Amino acid sequence: MNTDTKSDGVRAHVREVVLAAVRGLVLALAMLPVAVLCFTLTLVSVALIPLGLGIVTTPAVLGGVREFADTRRRLAAEWCGIPIRSSYRPLPEGANPWTRTVLMLGDPATWRDMRWLLADMTAGFVTALLPAVLLFYPFEGFAVAAGLWRVVSADGHPYWYGFVPVSDQPTALGAAATAAVLLFAAYHLAPRLLTAHFRLTRAVLGGDQGELVERVRVLTETRRDAVDTSAAELRRIERDLHDGAQARLVAMGMDLGTIEMLVERDPARAKQLLAQARRNSAEALEELRDLVRGIHPPVLAERGLGDAVRALALRLPLPTEVAVELPGRADAPVESAAYFAVSEVLTNAVKHSGADRIWADLHHTDGMLRITVTDDGKGGAAVGAGSGLAGVERRLGTFDGVLAVSSPAGGPTMVTMEIPCALS
Repeated sequence: MNTDTKSDGVRAHVREVVLAAVRGLVLALAMLPVAVLCFTLTLVSVALIPLGLGIVTTPAVLGGVREFADTRRRLAAEWCGIPIRSSYRPLPEGANPWTRTVLMLGDPATWRDMRWLLADMTAGFVTALLPAVLLFYPFEGFAVAAGLWRVVSADGHPYWYGFVPVSDQPTALGAAATAAVLLFAAYHLAPRLLTAHFRLTRAVLGGDQGELVERVRVLTETRRDAVDTSAAELRRIERDLHDGAQARLVAMGMDLGTIEMLVERDPARAKQLLAQARRNSAEALEELRDLVRGIHPPVLAERGLGDAVRALALRLPLPTEVAVELPGRADAPVESAAYFAVSEVLTNAVKHSGADRIWADLHHTDGMLRITVTDDGKGGAAVGAGSGLAGVERRLGTFDGVLAVSSPAGGPTMVTMEIPCALS
């Protein structure tokens, strides 16, 4: 059993080596001409700006460079799991060529792309090609060792394999030994060299500044969303107070004024109005309690997120199982955001999924609060404009949280929410 496992591991690694060599060869041979073309066209287009022609061509050329760079970013993530952020400044829609040219040339990411093209044509080309050289070049050495040198050196001149001059059988064996060393190096280094290529790409194309720009953009969007959400929540509270408790309190005040006038002339009518005022006060108090509970449920403040979600599940019309593994409590804003996010997801599941059962799981691992809500409904849920899930995504984004939805047609639907936080 152990031998079979080792054999499977060796075969998997060999496949990884071959895949790294083929991918590196594609990068070196197919994308090098594209890099040279992009760099040359950019220089020519920028040089033609004083003549006016470059104003028209530069946005298109730089747009092509950005697409080429984004392709490399995508390959880095797919092939080696190395994320490289794209941090270009947004361009206004409908801008004229002159404005687009000025904005694109003023974007630091444009000049970072140019530096990357230079690096990709030199050191990047070498690191991409090396895996293929280490894997495929040894086969020539083995062919030389098998006697091919006798044909290619028939004129009396030695056949050079790397740094080994092959002119007889002993030197041919030396070529074979060199090939074996290269093949051994390929087995151990080919995937690492491809990873080194993409790390070089990230070092030049990504950069801390790019990540900082992306971070600022995300924070700006989440802050705007948070402000919009807070304003909408304040309007809801104001509307609920105006239409509910305030109206009942006004009616109660009017009843008390009427009672004051009737208490001596018509005591029976005054008693009826007193009973009505008491009912109005009780209803107003209940509405105020519901309003406060909607702002911050008491069970959430007193017993934490786990018990609050359990209490929420008990009020649902569908059977709901809740599993909680939280060794402590998060900060109050995080708990509140998570609670209302779960509430929205559960409400959507009840209203739209057609499910018979719902499962909710809450746990905290590796500094991340993870919440998963699953239903056995018809599926088809998606995050989009006007969707309740879009609001959940904005709510989580305020705390650097993320939302993932898996909802194929026919179900089931799984909504996963993650918020980075520490528990007390």
